[in-house]
Amino acid sequence: MNRVAHRCFLSLLSLAFVVSLAVSSIPSNSGYSQNNRPVITEIRGVWLTNVASGLFFVPWGVERALNQLATLNFNTIYPVVWNRGYTFYNSALAKKVTGSATLPLLRLIHGKMDFLVKLVKLSQAKGLNVIPWFEYGLMTPRNSALAYLHPDWLTTARGGINSDVGEGGIPHEEINNGVSNRIVWLNPLHPEVQKFIKGLIVEVVINYDVNGIQLDDHFGMPVQFGYDPFTLQLYQKEHQGKNPPIDAFDVEWMRWRADKITNFMAQIYQAVKKVKPNATISLSPNSQEFSYKYYLQDWANWVKKGLVDGLILQVYRDDRKSFIGELDKPELKFARSKIPVGVGILTGTLTHPVDINQIREQVQIVRDRNFSGVSFFYWESLWGYISPDAPQRRRRAFTQMFAPKIN
Repeated sequence: MNRVAHRCFLSLLSLAFVVSLAVSSIPSNSGYSQNNRPVITEIRGVWLTNVASGLFFVPWGVERALNQLATLNFNTIYPVVWNRGYTFYNSALAKKVTGSATLPLLRLIHGKMDFLVKLVKLSQAKGLNVIPWFEYGLMTPRNSALAYLHPDWLTTARGGINSDVGEGGIPHEEINNGVSNRIVWLNPLHPEVQKFIKGLIVEVVINYDVNGIQLDDHFGMPVQFGYDPFTLQLYQKEHQGKNPPIDAFDVEWMRWRADKITNFMAQIYQAVKKVKPNATISLSPNSQEFSYKYYLQDWANWVKKGLVDGLILQVYRDDRKSFIGELDKPELKFARSKIPVGVGILTGTLTHPVDINQIREQVQIVRDRNFSGVSFFYWESLWGYISPDAPQRRRRAFTQMFAPKIN
């Protein structure tokens, strides 16, 4: 299941939302000692997003959340730093390209303080690894400053359609405060797009004491796209003036575009390693079959080429058999022979609550197969107000799941 479906909810904070967050939160453990933390080898992570979450927009929200996560023996956070055309840190590059150095609401709440500096400092004090997550990848709302100022950076489907097209040709949309926004895609083959995205990533790696960065299923191109003027000219240049096939699923046409995206991924990997060799390049995709067929994201090839240091596969399945089936696929077994591979588990969304028993069972299935760990999508549904179980019950379950191991 693509994460877009899970992200189409309210994102900005309302007063009622703040109150709900405050009421559902457990007290921060101010007496917590870093010296009491157990040595943990598995990934115990969670994604922190601003979509359907007020976490970043409550003055006390982040510190409280990090206290809770550390107390329950989580060890890794994936905080969003790129979403809807905005950065979540003070970016000179974003300022130059879009006119905004950071998300305006973030600046309003936190003042002149660089939010990512604060987040990294608080996380390190709790022994949490920080891997900034470029959540929106190559997506941006159609009405964003980025799309408005740089329309030539966008890729399109046949007929000039530049919104993400879903089943039946219906554009995917996201809902922000009741307003429907169509999603457009930056062209990963365009040199200016490559320069911008790569620049944002390197900016984070250089300026912040983070453990690495993470890209996900949105670092690709919808298979219907690639019919924009730039890509057409590039294809013609490399194919004796011929136009690409009308069929977006043509095997050669898909491979050509996917290989171009792989080359872009190689540029990012090399750029990051040049400035911080020990930084982890993490990827959180969907299954290889889905990723390649619908988003031209050939991540199995990336692993083979050594362009990814760690993988967190999104396995958002309610059905036990389907969940296990994803873990047993050959390309995942190959990836595990090369790099650490963890599993992304859905803890729920506003419209899709997940029972704690299912979460507990899936964690055990992952452990039984000796994966490198788990990460949960997403913070708000771990034990917050949108979970179907009592918060105390869910926290107790995570306490049991992540209890220190006795060697």
